[in-house]
Amino acid sequence: MSSHLQIPETSLWQNRKCLFICTIVSIANLQYGLDSAAVGGLQAMPGFLKVFGYPNPNAPGGYSIGSTFQQLIASLLTLGSFISALTAGTFSHFFGRKIALWIACVLNAVACILQITSTSTAAIYMGRLILGFANGFLVTFSNIYTSEASPAHLRGVIVALFAYWVNIGSIIGAAVTNATKGMMDKTSYQIPIGTLFVVPMILAIGLLFVPESPRYLLAKGREAEAKKSLITLRGNSVAPEYIELEWAEMCKGIEEEKKLATTVGALDMFKGTDLRRTLLCFGMIACQTGSGVWFVISYGTYFLIVSGLSVSDAFKYSIMATCLGFLGVNMGMYLMKRHLGRRSILILGGCICGFSQLALAIAATVAPGTKAMQNCLIGFTALFKWGYNMCVGAASYPVATELVSTRLRAWTVGSATSLGYFLAWLNAFCTPYFINPANLGWGAKYGYIWAGSNFLCVAFFFLCMPECKGRTLEEIDELFANKVSAFGFKSYQTTIGQEAAREVEEKILEQKGAVTETRERLSSGSHRA
Repeated sequence: MSSHLQIPETSLWQNRKCLFICTIVSIANLQYGLDSAAVGGLQAMPGFLKVFGYPNPNAPGGYSIGSTFQQLIASLLTLGSFISALTAGTFSHFFGRKIALWIACVLNAVACILQITSTSTAAIYMGRLILGFANGFLVTFSNIYTSEASPAHLRGVIVALFAYWVNIGSIIGAAVTNATKGMMDKTSYQIPIGTLFVVPMILAIGLLFVPESPRYLLAKGREAEAKKSLITLRGNSVAPEYIELEWAEMCKGIEEEKKLATTVGALDMFKGTDLRRTLLCFGMIACQTGSGVWFVISYGTYFLIVSGLSVSDAFKYSIMATCLGFLGVNMGMYLMKRHLGRRSILILGGCICGFSQLALAIAATVAPGTKAMQNCLIGFTALFKWGYNMCVGAASYPVATELVSTRLRAWTVGSATSLGYFLAWLNAFCTPYFINPANLGWGAKYGYIWAGSNFLCVAFFFLCMPECKGRTLEEIDELFANKVSAFGFKSYQTTIGQEAAREVEEKILEQKGAVTETRERLSSGSHRA
């Protein structure tokens, strides 16, 4: 056997068992896109406004919604998600990834029942808060699981299913609300909320057939279960000796982590070499909001209407842009697997998003209220959504989840996700002040701020973000432990894989020697007979 035993790169089809398992888990992210689209549409439905709004003859449909109620149904979801993601590390330390996802499914069902059956605003508030708790766990743990379960060379593609499902959820949510918006009774909003039962039901059943994360089990000392989980995930994608090699590397990685740190807790994220990893993870999730994606999603349709487009055309163009975003996710998954590394695709995405935001702002400055501005808004909003989802959206969670150590992954990714929710809320809170005519009145010129933000993100990606494409999580641990610079990651030769390969080769040779010795013994015995 070669002294350079290496795990071969295999296709998605060869890894179809792992891909199927991770797809079941990552479908949790569909709920995030579905809820965002559904609730955004509810606030314009006469059937919903009849129950939770008040009569207003001057408003379209004859009803309006109170500003406090409107703010709370959005912010309570964000608050719940923030809190649950922040507590994800502590919960995961004791109970693991699967149980967290099951609990999220139960919480989701409770929240939906409250919102469908009650006409009390207090019940709606409670339902939104509980739904936020569920969403925080769904997003955090689904992405942690897929990162830990994926083979190294397919991790970028499989974890990028996050953006894939969010986009599908957004499209489905928009379609459902569009279909029910004309209903004048409670069913107009009960049907969209009812769709939020579907994903948790599929996930809860699917988890019965999903093994727990092998790295989590190994970190908890449950070695037999961990190895069984790894074998289940890999299926027949590689020969048994390569599964042994991956197992040996995982074991060595966990041993090294235990040597370096005797404690496992939230504060460990900010100690030693883990501080750098935590800051990179936080920075990656912050760059999602820093791209201006929430500004474009929340106000793109509004700007189209203000610029003179009809409401119907504005929604059509917004749906078109969302579909282009879905196309972008698929392109991003392909590029990450075949051509570009994480670092390159992030830099490319930051440039596309930055120039798109700059173009929106310039159009609003140079030609306000003109047909040319309408065309610019339509075109560059679509370009932004395509570029964001192809690059930053597709790569953000693969990067954020692989940068951190196994023992701290739930704490760090959970905290980073909480930061993302906080920044999204901050964006929603501040944006009206910039764009409303009664305040600064910038309108689409607010894009200047986000263009600058994107170019800062590009600088962060170029100067600080290491390239982890094709590296196992254990190799990444070694690279950070050795304090390798961001520019040195790609060329640095790690030793953990070589050491694991030698151990596996020695084990195989020992087994071959034992078999040969047994055969010789049996042969000599038969001759004497």
